[in-house]
Amino acid sequence: MPAAERVEVERVDAERLAALPPLPADDDGPVFEAPWQAQAFALAVKLSEEGHFTWKEWAATLADELAAAEARGEPDDGTRYYHHWVAALERLVVDRRLSTSAALDDRKEAWADAYRHTPHGEPVELHRND
Repeated sequence: MPAAERVEVERVDAERLAALPPLPADDDGPVFEAPWQAQAFALAVKLSEEGHFTWKEWAATLADELAAAEARGEPDDGTRYYHHWVAALERLVVDRRLSTSAALDDRKEAWADAYRHTPHGEPVELHRND
């Protein structure tokens, strides 16, 4: 497994981070293994800052997602933490009517299709019609 990439993230105050379930971090702050994880983190922070949900609501939704994973018997080894983060984010986005489940599913399929049709080593990109 490659070493975790450090991604520079705008400072999030300690109180909001403390409200979250344990976040993969080191002494310098959050640690991400892939850029999409940092993007998901930043998106949750930005949507909260814009008032779409409170940080307390965010932390509760993420805690619910983590509890549901535990109830399904998923191992708590940290490898799927940001998958749960994205699931919580999607849930809040739909609950707040910022998007629909169908629109999110369509976008995920567009990315999957773009990935399947991108030559190895090239960046995956969506085009306007995607």
